[in-house]
Amino acid sequence: QVQLVESGGGLVQSGGSLRLSCAASGRIFSINVMGWYRQAPGKERELVAIITTGGSTNYADSVKGRFTISRDNAKNTVYLQMNALKPEDTAVYYCAAEDRPISPSIMQISHWGYWGQGTQVTVSS
Repeated sequence: QVQLVESGGGLVQSGGSLRLSCAASGRIFSINVMGWYRQAPGKERELVAIITTGGSTNYADSVKGRFTISRDNAKNTVYLQMNALKPEDTAVYYCAAEDRPISPSIMQISHWGYWGQGTQVTVSS
């Protein structure tokens, strides 16, 4: 089993920045792909960004150029640097991990084996 714990959420003004962290523990040697999803009230959970062990990434169009996903394999931690935040970025952000080496371009929500509890990000206008 893999446990994921997110941190770094909070309240920020529009145009501001936040950095989310997700620390993995347990059977971490099995993890291939890690990512971030978000879910706003009344909406479905949606992809934000994905990164593989080798550093390949995939981003949602809505965050390209503003968000950056990175991974420290030595610390078993994945980060999401969020810049130029907008009110529509307000959501609960979830960290996800998967053992299988699935290409980020085809990852679906159903593919992920492990999820964190989520961290709230609120962007005020």
